[in-house]
Amino acid sequence: MESQATIDFDRQTVELSDERLSGLRRFNLIMGLFHLVSGILMIVLGNDFELEVSTFALNGPPGTPLEDGTLHTVFGVPLAWATAAFLLLSAFFHFLISTVGFGGYGAELRRGRNRFRWVEYALSSTLMILLIALVTGITDLAALVALAFLNASMILFGWIMEMVNATDRRAWWTPFWFGCVAGIGPWAALVAYLVVNVTRDGGQGPPGFVYGIIFSLFFFFNTFAINQWLQYRRVGKWADYIHGERIYIVLSLVAKSVLAWQIFANTLIG
Repeated sequence: MESQATIDFDRQTVELSDERLSGLRRFNLIMGLFHLVSGILMIVLGNDFELEVSTFALNGPPGTPLEDGTLHTVFGVPLAWATAAFLLLSAFFHFLISTVGFGGYGAELRRGRNRFRWVEYALSSTLMILLIALVTGITDLAALVALAFLNASMILFGWIMEMVNATDRRAWWTPFWFGCVAGIGPWAALVAYLVVNVTRDGGQGPPGFVYGIIFSLFFFFNTFAINQWLQYRRVGKWADYIHGERIYIVLSLVAKSVLAWQIFANTLIG
């Protein structure tokens, strides 16, 4: 069996006409505009509501009763600006690949990959998962750092999946499944946190909109994995790599818009 290490990463494997590439350029510009407008609206219409990031000091050796500890606020996260940030990040990358990075974008797609996408996702989706954690009540600095790196790892496995499978050979699925394992981590933490808090005596849990955010974004996060699975299984239209690329772009807009406007409607309005 031929080793994966012998892959020619610069070989063109996707047929992409200049006309179709120009269509993708327009599509990215339009999507970037949607992200830009939404991000600006978050800043202009939002309020100064903040979510606190904290640490906990035991005030003694390990085993000291928790009630003797102290909760410290490290800093506050302005929710309007944080929500706008992942929208504006997407807008920036859409405009980047439609302008000065357009040549590189076309070259990437013709090689069956898009590293611009994975860099953007590593930043924007990680910020999204951190905001979901914060509105759920996970405010500990160490926990948030761990969730951030776990989510970024999931995205980087997606990058590897594309790099090693940009050929006509049978797909190597190990990066995909490792990415799924990493991707489960943040959601498992969110669910565990909710279950423990709700089932405790007197526990009320977060307001209803938080559950809406968790369930809806869990669904949309999984659709990205499904899109990649369909691409490398070459199912129907997904046998065309560019079809999958367009689906990624649409999913990115929908997932970010759903999170942004749910946060806006429930915490930033007024």
